[in-house]
Amino acid sequence: MLVGTCSWTDATLVKETDWYPKKTMTAAERLATYASRFPIVEVDSTYYFPPTPELAQMWADRTPPGFTMNIKAWSLLTGHPTFPNSLWEDMLPAVPPEHRDKRRLYPHYLPPDALDEAFDRFRHALMPLHRAGRLGAVLLQYPRWFGPKAENRQLLRDTVARLPDLRLCVEFRHARWLEGGDCESTLELLEELGVSFVCVDEPAGFPSSMPPVVAVTSDLAVVRFHGRNTATWEDPEITTAAERFRYRYTSEELQEWVPRVRELVASAREVHVLMNNCYRDDAVINAAELADLLAGD
Repeated sequence: MLVGTCSWTDATLVKETDWYPKKTMTAAERLATYASRFPIVEVDSTYYFPPTPELAQMWADRTPPGFTMNIKAWSLLTGHPTFPNSLWEDMLPAVPPEHRDKRRLYPHYLPPDALDEAFDRFRHALMPLHRAGRLGAVLLQYPRWFGPKAENRQLLRDTVARLPDLRLCVEFRHARWLEGGDCESTLELLEELGVSFVCVDEPAGFPSSMPPVVAVTSDLAVVRFHGRNTATWEDPEITTAAERFRYRYTSEELQEWVPRVRELVASAREVHVLMNNCYRDDAVINAAELADLLAGD
């Protein structure tokens, strides 16, 4: 069971708290400090720009044996609007002329062979982490409009096939995946594909809200905590992830998850518990507190 956070570099953590021993630290020093306190971290920067093999090697070199890094999949790979300048320069000609001046790039803009190449390059970039034994799982977080229709189920199958030899975990953001009869078929699909279902804790009562279903669909179970800030969850004025997920869990709220995580531990070979409320030191404080609760249960 590994407990950590979804970022070690958020500006509000680095600049507005004293969690790191010094305000002026190199990137290597910050990662080393984080890795001395937690056994796992999720890398969210890879959602915006795909990593390079050199960066992945650097992460491997700067972390100790046994440390685990989960990688959030690049936005293009999960159907989100993507910054055009995040596409590799030599692949820009593959974008049809009618789409080259648009502010966002989508996977259906690319021909199938170019999309295959994008998946291949993303996977290749992670190989240094994989070889070093640091790579945990790749998070496929799908957008709110990605519902449980047949074509999306097939798209999920295709995505898994395009990322062979990697552990994958899937987080849905459309509640219908877990409603009624769809819940069982969703979990069966993930089990069939050998990928992990991501359990979540997040604000309730919104179209994008997912219920806190606890389930295991592979040898790895994953839980991500997004906070419970209903004021910021779908506020269009919020522009940063730190502000959107700004929330400090109480001890009582964390305690609610102790038996649930224990249930996952009993059914999975490995469990990753990650705090995504990465505003200032909320995530690191809550991660340490939850780890203590789980150790003492």
